[in-house]
Amino acid sequence: MGACSMERFFGASDHTIDEKGRIIVPVRFRQVLETLGSHGVVVSRMDKTLFVYPYGRWSEVAEKINSQAEKSDTMRRFRRFFIGNASDCPCDKQGRILIPPDLRSYAALEKDITLVGVTDHFEVWNREKWKSENAMMEEEDMKKEEVRNEIANLGL
Repeated sequence: MGACSMERFFGASDHTIDEKGRIIVPVRFRQVLETLGSHGVVVSRMDKTLFVYPYGRWSEVAEKINSQAEKSDTMRRFRRFFIGNASDCPCDKQGRILIPPDLRSYAALEKDITLVGVTDHFEVWNREKWKSENAMMEEEDMKKEEVRNEIANLGL
């Protein structure tokens, strides 16, 4: 992937998930998918949220996980957790994806959600959990000297 922002997911925005479990993928995220030639995504779970990958990037992630799964029991368990719980979610004509019930339940997605771009994928958060995650970073993590040093090493 190049440095063009059209090939990256970034920013956060609040949305809702409907009673059937559908979410509208924001236009800026759909543009990334279109640039990558992806008509849908693969959704998996981690950190009590959902990770959403374009098809091509998902293949790369799965290959990395599979190569590590031969090296340890922990990575084999992680492969079962992350790949075994993944779901193919094609975009419909309205730019929506349907999140399966088990993934909605895992991430506690009921109505109010936040979509967060994280460069090569985006995440779907329960809105209150997203607010808590941000508060933890701001109120706890940023007060730790080692965290501030790591961020300073990035040149920020």
